[in-house]
Amino acid sequence: MSDLFLLTSLWLVPLLGAGVVLLLPKGAERHARYVATAFTGLAFLLTLVALAAYVSGGSASAPLAERAGRNVLTHEIGVVGVDESRGLGDLVVRRAWMPAFNIEYYLGLDGVSVSLVVLTGLISLLACLASWGIEKQPRGYYALFLLLVASMTGVFLALDLVLFYVFFEVMLLPMYFLIALWGGEDREYAAIKFLLYTLFGSVFILVAILILYFWSPGDAPVAGFQAGTFDLVTLTSIASTTGYYGRWIQDWVFVLFLIGFLVKLPSFPFHTWLPDAHVQAPTPISMILAGVLLKVGGYGLIRLAWPLAPAGALDWSYATAAVGVFSIIYGALAAMAQTDFKKLVAYSSISHMGYVTLGMAAMNLAGGAGYYAYGVNGAMYMMLAHGITSAAMFFLVGVIYDRAHTRDLDKLGGLNDVMPVYGAVSYVIFFGSMGLPGLCGFVAEIFVVLAAFHYNVWLGVLAAAAVVLTAGYILWTIQRVFLGRNDRWQGLPDLTPREVVIAAPLVVLTVLMGVLPQALVLSWMSPSVDRTVAGIASGTRTAGGPMAKQDDGVPPLVVEAR
Repeated sequence: MSDLFLLTSLWLVPLLGAGVVLLLPKGAERHARYVATAFTGLAFLLTLVALAAYVSGGSASAPLAERAGRNVLTHEIGVVGVDESRGLGDLVVRRAWMPAFNIEYYLGLDGVSVSLVVLTGLISLLACLASWGIEKQPRGYYALFLLLVASMTGVFLALDLVLFYVFFEVMLLPMYFLIALWGGEDREYAAIKFLLYTLFGSVFILVAILILYFWSPGDAPVAGFQAGTFDLVTLTSIASTTGYYGRWIQDWVFVLFLIGFLVKLPSFPFHTWLPDAHVQAPTPISMILAGVLLKVGGYGLIRLAWPLAPAGALDWSYATAAVGVFSIIYGALAAMAQTDFKKLVAYSSISHMGYVTLGMAAMNLAGGAGYYAYGVNGAMYMMLAHGITSAAMFFLVGVIYDRAHTRDLDKLGGLNDVMPVYGAVSYVIFFGSMGLPGLCGFVAEIFVVLAAFHYNVWLGVLAAAAVVLTAGYILWTIQRVFLGRNDRWQGLPDLTPREVVIAAPLVVLTVLMGVLPQALVLSWMSPSVDRTVAGIASGTRTAGGPMAKQDDGVPPLVVEAR
């Protein structure tokens, strides 16, 4: 299977599915769910093929910059071509798109992006199965759903900044309509608030991209580099090895990227759109929103903000870390104050995404980048763990809302006796979100807190103390929803076979990612993360930052055999 076919199919298959759904005859609307499930299932299988190609070794798992270097565009007498004779099977594809502006159809996967692509495929398939209860305009719903899946996948694949931005913007439209047309009573308000906030953040991202494109090398150009490229790999290499972008310009680029992606993450003070969007969105869309869309913000920080402006990231690291810690504490306290089950889970997402920001910001580089690598690995692991647990939590909220027609925690209670399977699934997921040892959330939190302690003791103490707040609102929620006795809910049906199929893989992954983090994720994700950290550390050195040692005595998470 060629790189062009595989990587393009990852985003094109769900897009084609959207077209097929729209072409269904008027009397066959009820078949839309089967068609959509088939296409999302195929898309998920393709993500597993890509993951297998990456983890199997060989050229596909080599450093991304090395693989990208084998896929070189050639220019001959004004005609742009490509020579990929040395790049087959390396999970990178590069084609000319708009040669006049050096914009390329440039896709690639490494350990960071392939993990999020697989997460997108899994959560999309489960959310599609959860959508089978949608009766209102099913063709329109599933077409928009598949368009959303295609754009989310494209974001994680793109290695050209313009292509990244196109996929990033396309995500907004289907999500807006899915909330505005299929949401709750205040769906129009929540949808427009989501759209305006995200467009606000997009402006900052676009300005940062244009600065990188137009910045001129002046009288001392960097060898092999010309201003006017959107090549993410090349720009990252320039930022990490030459100090080409001065500290002043890096400060601006970093702040612009940071604001743009913190809106998407979201983080305080750009978070207020999230609770409204979650409360009004239908359950499957809440699963997608929490499980995947928020990760686009974290991915932007890891792929763009820090690597493209490492010195700017260092200058703003304390302020960014403080924002991360504040978001952790604020989200946990706000969740504890909620009576709406769905809004509680929404605020818990803000708290958990604070660990992503803190892990990226804990730039302890003066004595070596080893502990910083723990923080960035923890940030990535938190995105994957939260993608699993948050999607499951919103699904569980939707299950009980479909039966009891209420999300008021004060009216629930006693569900453990009435719905024992539902209760058992909920305990595993909620404890995984809480960070109980042996479950997925614990691994992420311990990495981030370890890095935070070595960065700043007080920030580390606050991040560790927030675990108590998380335990508080999780345990209080379990007490109010599942314990005690409430005759009002006697006779509620337990999980159906379809609901068990949706919940089972999320439960299994919550456990396995806590018990086998190295074998299941870190063995193939960490090498890419560690290379990203090394590039960031090198970039701070070339721009006048602290000297980052190559060997700091801290054992790496993964020892590569290359």
